Amino acid sequence: MNRREPAGEGRRNRWALLPLLLATFTGTVANSIVNVPLALIVADLGVTVAAGSLIVVAFAAVLASLMPVTGWLADRWGRRRVFVCAMGAMAGSSAGAAFAPDLGILVLCRAAQGAACAAVLPTVMALLVTSSGERRRSRTLGLWAAANGLGQAAGPALGGALATWFGWRAVFWPIVALALLALAGALWLLPRDAPRPLRLDWGGALMLTLAAALMMGSAAATAPLGPASPLVWGSAFAGIAATCAFLLVERGRADPFLHLHLLLETRYLRSCLAALAQMFCLGALLIGIPLYLTGQKGATPLASGLVLLSIPVTMALLAPVVGALSDRWGARHALRFGLVLLIIGQLLTVAAVALDSGVGPLLITALIAAGAGMASVQTPAATGASRSRLGRHGTGLGLFNLVRFGGSGLGAAWVALAVDRSPMFGSAFAVCAGVAVIGLVGAFAGRDPGPDTRPAPRN
Repeated sequence: MNRREPAGEGRRNRWALLPLLLATFTGTVANSIVNVPLALIVADLGVTVAAGSLIVVAFAAVLASLMPVTGWLADRWGRRRVFVCAMGAMAGSSAGAAFAPDLGILVLCRAAQGAACAAVLPTVMALLVTSSGERRRSRTLGLWAAANGLGQAAGPALGGALATWFGWRAVFWPIVALALLALAGALWLLPRDAPRPLRLDWGGALMLTLAAALMMGSAAATAPLGPASPLVWGSAFAGIAATCAFLLVERGRADPFLHLHLLLETRYLRSCLAALAQMFCLGALLIGIPLYLTGQKGATPLASGLVLLSIPVTMALLAPVVGALSDRWGARHALRFGLVLLIIGQLLTVAAVALDSGVGPLLITALIAAGAGMASVQTPAATGASRSRLGRHGTGLGLFNLVRFGGSGLGAAWVALAVDRSPMFGSAFAVCAGVAVIGLVGAFAGRDPGPDTRPAPRN
């Protein structure tokens, strides 16, 4: 039975959304705020662009690989406590980055930022789910998706503006202020939750973290080193070996890091597959469109950046609407609709490249359609993952976010590789449409599970 929550409790829950959404926005901005001023950073520090790329890669690799572990920590130590510590670490590491004397310290601080953000993502999702209740889950996760979209739009623009006006070190100070504001809001508004006496399966946690780090590193190294590089293939094979070791370690354990049989639940699998397809397309477009416009059409970086804004702005505007519609129509229907829109957007992008339209109505329409599809996938995918039995664990939500960011890294690596030696932009975006088709097929797989009231297994 759905009962209305008391008015006072409902107001408290709504106010508690503020620090959670602010932290989501802060983490997304921190991820992308150095992308535009990267050339200024490497010039000032006197390093090569290849070495300077570690400033971006360190954040992304640490973020993706640590999310399952930080999700477990939130279950073990308490989500409010982990959230507060993560915001403190984000503020401290951002201040350290602003004062970094050399590349090594800057990369270390960016890795610490990624670790803090890794603790934020699964913790925020879990807190949003518990504070919203079942009836308003999709609507609340729609606000979360909107905060992600706003962060993706604001990060590059804010980084470019601050670096131009005040120097590249200034790009880190807004992160310090936002993180401290979210920390203060959490201490004031988030209810305390008790730690849980969970045991950590060190072997499983280590193997999964190592596998994620190696696979992400291999994807990141593909474009600068080339697919034939021994480092790329060695990291990939080592990542596969670590994944196999993880499965062997976890099989048959009474207290595994991840309950493997729960990975096969159709609701969790299709949510992960749809999120991977959505983020693959997003990562590909965020890299591919600027390369296409500046390299092939002679557009300025400012013009290509403004065109690219149509994706995150569309996502931010539509995400709350998608959340409300998902609560009314069902998350799975919204997921399928979003994947269809995403396929249309990618095919229109292929057509725009094939017709050599440049910055024109067709390309902008294609990016808006892709952004609408991404908005319509992100919220229902997160809703489906959180409703699964594995999604009741921090490790399950961490793995879901690992898949999301892994998809973004793979999409970016694919486009960078496809256009490195010959500008095959049309083919690159056609592959993205194919990935979205795979996600759509997965959205029809399996039956709709009924309400699951069984307790989730303890870790």
